[in-house]
Amino acid sequence: MNTTIKTHGRPAAHPNLILCICCLSLLMVAMDATIVNVALPSIRRDLHASISGLQWVIDAYTMVVASLLMLAGSMADRFGRRRVFQFGMGLFMLGSLLCSLAPNIHGLVAFRVLQALGATMLNPVAMSIIANTFHEPKARARAIGIWGAVAGVSMALGPVIGGALTESVGWRSIFWVNLPVGATAMLLAARYIPESKAPQPRRVDLVGQVLVFTTLATVTYAVIEGTHTGWGSATIVGLFATAALALAALLIYEPRRREPLIDLRFFRSAPFSSATLIAVCSFSAFSGFLFLNALYLQEVRGLSAFQTGLCTLPLALATIVCSPLSGRLVGTHGTRPSLLASGTATVISALMMTQLTATTPLPWLLLTYVIFGIGFGMVNAPITNTAVSGMPKAQAGLAAAVASTSRQIGASLGVALAGTILGAHIHDGFARASHPFWWLVIGGGLTVLLLAWLSHTPWARDTTRHAAHLLEEVPAGAPA
Repeated sequence: MNTTIKTHGRPAAHPNLILCICCLSLLMVAMDATIVNVALPSIRRDLHASISGLQWVIDAYTMVVASLLMLAGSMADRFGRRRVFQFGMGLFMLGSLLCSLAPNIHGLVAFRVLQALGATMLNPVAMSIIANTFHEPKARARAIGIWGAVAGVSMALGPVIGGALTESVGWRSIFWVNLPVGATAMLLAARYIPESKAPQPRRVDLVGQVLVFTTLATVTYAVIEGTHTGWGSATIVGLFATAALALAALLIYEPRRREPLIDLRFFRSAPFSSATLIAVCSFSAFSGFLFLNALYLQEVRGLSAFQTGLCTLPLALATIVCSPLSGRLVGTHGTRPSLLASGTATVISALMMTQLTATTPLPWLLLTYVIFGIGFGMVNAPITNTAVSGMPKAQAGLAAAVASTSRQIGASLGVALAGTILGAHIHDGFARASHPFWWLVIGGGLTVLLLAWLSHTPWARDTTRHAAHLLEEVPAGAPA
């Protein structure tokens, strides 16, 4: 049983105290996303931003996190988890302060990138600290359960706190809340979290990292700016061509690395590939929903930022209730029931949103939000479970990291697609202009349903066993 952790030169720390310190970073980072979405209309008015500018406020953050998530984990293993955690916290706080002082939309986007650089060193590293603090399976499972609950509460608090701050003080204040929380976490980490490193840290794959970032950045830029620049313009065509070349180079280069950034052999497992695609579909729908919802409620319905936060609360509460329920369901009956429930709820809620008008009754909207929240709440546990199930224990952390990266990629694509579709049809009015995106979400929900069936077939299980055998027995590639 875990009691206390002996440290050198600092007080002994109870594992639960270390867990609380790590959860402070999660509270800050998870709340940041929903707070920013609620404040988007105010940011647009104050900084005279376009829809594409607002897309970049969100996507500059998620794109950087998606690109650097796995690099941050290897840095923590090599240089020390507490050191990287504190450095990331400092960057996140600095980025938050600069965001609150941004003179224009371009400055805000640049400072969001700085925030994202810090965020990449927080949650993945904090989870690694937790894993190295709680060694017994039951204690670790309990700690991860608390971690998940904090994520849900953070998402629920974000819209309400963000709306209240935006309405009473102004949108710049939404970034101030990170400063006292971050400072507290940094001080407590310095005093109570012992330093730890991996005995044999993975080598940094700089070439792979550059290729991943190039692929994501060029695709995101092309999707966001395509409507304004022209889909057939040399710039947009060139960006898509660059993305294709970078992806092809990644697929050729990574198998030749002994310790690749992304071990492509994972994708020989049909359930693992299904988990990554489900993550992209689900988080695209969720991030696109948050983006469009904040603009619709405030700019079309005329609600205040605080009222918008309250309207979003049913979605968050449904997610909080369904997330642990899904975890128990996965533990008892496997991932298929949760995935079927998620896909079904997503399709139903998106179908309801295809009827959206400027005067849709509020009870209908709130019911849609609850159903959408159920779908999103049911999907997280099976994504991680499907990604790591059947994989060698030594590779489980990398498999979970790829699943987390897929979530961030989905979040980035969701905002890019939602804003681009809205801009292309805005002459039809906001509500009708959003309908093509909801049909896209329906397609994503149907994809989840299909993969829920496919990933549980005998053929799929055979591919997982084959992939696990390759990961255990065959070297990842020739030395680089």
